[in-house]
Amino acid sequence: MMKIRILTVAALVVLALALPQAAWAGPGTNNCWGKVSSQRASTLHDIGQHSSAQEEPRFGLGNLAHDGIFPGVDTVGELGAFLASLDGIDATHCP
Repeated sequence: MMKIRILTVAALVVLALALPQAAWAGPGTNNCWGKVSSQRASTLHDIGQHSSAQEEPRFGLGNLAHDGIFPGVDTVGELGAFLASLDGIDATHCP
């Protein structure tokens, strides 16, 4: 019985360590792409064209976030927060 408990606890520890950090991210990053895009559009007035006006095929924000190009970025919201931290514009931020 003690071996089963030890194995169960060990399995739970391994599972907890294997979960991506995004699973523990607060809900504050879920809407970061929309927040940061809106902040940039309101401040610089340089974005806002519909995606259908772009060339085909489009890479897609979800693909960009999930491809591991940016370490620690797994969702579109995290991508928005990450890019806001790099753009050097005080008006763009997301918690």
